[in-house]
Amino acid sequence: MHADYGYSEEQELGKPYDVKLLKRLWFFMKPYQRWLWLSVFMLIFITVIELALPYLTRIAIDNYIVPKGQPHPLLEEKLSGITRIAVIFLILTVADLIFNFVQVMVVEYAGQMMMHDLRIKIFSHLQSLSLSFFNRNPVGRLVTRVTNDVQNMHELFTSVTVFMFKDIMMLVGIAIMLLILNWQLAIVSFMVIPVVYYASVRFSSKARELFRKLRLLVAKINIRFSETIAGIKVIQLFMQEMKNYQNFKNLNHENYTTMLSQISVYAIFMRIIGFLGTFVMALVIFYGGVGVLAESITLGVLVAFLSYVRMFFRPIQDIAEKHNILQNAMSSAERIFLILDNDEKLSQPADSPVLDKIESIEVKELCFAYAPGEPILNDVSFSIKAGETVAIVGPTGSGKTSVIHLLIRFYEPGSGQILINGHDMKSLSPSVLRNKTALVSQDPFLFSESVFHNIFQDRTEVSEEEINAVLNASNCKEIVQKLPKGIHSELSEGGASVSSGERQLISIARAFARNPDLIILDEATSYIDSETEAKIQDALSNLTRNRTTLIIAHRLSTVRQADRIIVLRRGRIIEIGNHEELMKQKGFYFKLNQMQH
Repeated sequence: MHADYGYSEEQELGKPYDVKLLKRLWFFMKPYQRWLWLSVFMLIFITVIELALPYLTRIAIDNYIVPKGQPHPLLEEKLSGITRIAVIFLILTVADLIFNFVQVMVVEYAGQMMMHDLRIKIFSHLQSLSLSFFNRNPVGRLVTRVTNDVQNMHELFTSVTVFMFKDIMMLVGIAIMLLILNWQLAIVSFMVIPVVYYASVRFSSKARELFRKLRLLVAKINIRFSETIAGIKVIQLFMQEMKNYQNFKNLNHENYTTMLSQISVYAIFMRIIGFLGTFVMALVIFYGGVGVLAESITLGVLVAFLSYVRMFFRPIQDIAEKHNILQNAMSSAERIFLILDNDEKLSQPADSPVLDKIESIEVKELCFAYAPGEPILNDVSFSIKAGETVAIVGPTGSGKTSVIHLLIRFYEPGSGQILINGHDMKSLSPSVLRNKTALVSQDPFLFSESVFHNIFQDRTEVSEEEINAVLNASNCKEIVQKLPKGIHSELSEGGASVSSGERQLISIARAFARNPDLIILDEATSYIDSETEAKIQDALSNLTRNRTTLIIAHRLSTVRQADRIIVLRRGRIIEIGNHEELMKQKGFYFKLNQMQH
């Protein structure tokens, strides 16, 4: 069980250890470890080649260009030796080029596959979470997790995991070569290592906090942008463009200043490393130059030593850059695992009963609240038999829609039971119940796919007879005929390319295509003109014929023919009966009728 920091962007994350996060990320790297080890193996060759090149320079200078000792080689021997060294140098350089190219391709392939698997894992996990999770987390925040943060994981896999190993190998190799060439000069060069270590620790702690803040700000920017696009009609209607612009500008400016702070911290650290490298070079030139003049050090050793010193600070700078990426990735990993650790899922019983048909629904003493201490439903009990039409009415906020959410099992009840054919709903897999149920809501959602996909979902083989039967029964035939590609015409996002009434009819066709046992109508004819409402009512009449139907309605005229009407008020059932019985009681239902007429 992993530590649960709670999924809230405003909440302090504490200080999760990088090692723990890396161990968890290893799960996604493990399937491709062969490629990673191949990359590491190739990096060993690359490191050996790069370490060998300066040493070849020493051999060329000390043995052939400025030879030390007697007797001196002849000119022909010098030219032959220099030519041999140059050919070896060229062969090693070409080999280094080839190995680097292949190594980059290998590690990039592994990195892309890891990112692919991680994004699929997050997407799959998000789909399995209950609606309560999505009620608390804006779309923009979740989009940031699946896009920006996963991309940061790719940079971690491809730029840090393998290449940091190379940099460490290079540092160790260079240190060994420096000691081999001249241990006194090596000790002088190593004097700056404590300063480098101290600067690295300071940089690490400061960069981590800034990267965390940047992740939060990027999520906020995405949230603000997403809300602006979704609510552009309201913004323009109430002339809030300038205020919304100012809010976004302030948020963007905060992101800009935080990014500048992060860059300044990184720039200062890199300048410190650069200064230390120059300082060491000056020390080596001074002490090495004195040694060359005193003939205690050869010129070849000094030249090779300077090359190694220059190389020594390059991996240190690389490690600093990789550490920069690592800190960014760790901030993203924290946020990603906050989602993956969230277990707000509906229970999935291992041995779910099979439902051939929904014969009965019984609600017993149902209580429910979206937030603790704020009850929505209190002690609600009723039953529905197969083929019955039951309506639930009541003022806004009385809990009508919450009953639907519980029946479809979007949420778990706080207490009480919902029995389907005598089985507790919790013992049923959500898919078993939803496969027998269709919901037609007042504002149906259509996907940016073809009309066919929106109606028949993932079914690929549907006969022309079935298509025509569904379109005729749902009064969608006319809608489909006027579209450029008929039923295969693409809809825009949310179905914005068709009217609200047409979206409603397409959603009824979608319910028809499912051939469900239970039909749930949630204010299905609200905000529709009279002509379209007549078509919708006709389609709904076809849909509910010989099926169990639950109707949620504000307009009482739409529920008069129901077998029973349940009246909710403040989360409690106060009346039950058919229209005539409730009107005779002259209770709350009677008053609602009087107000509407």
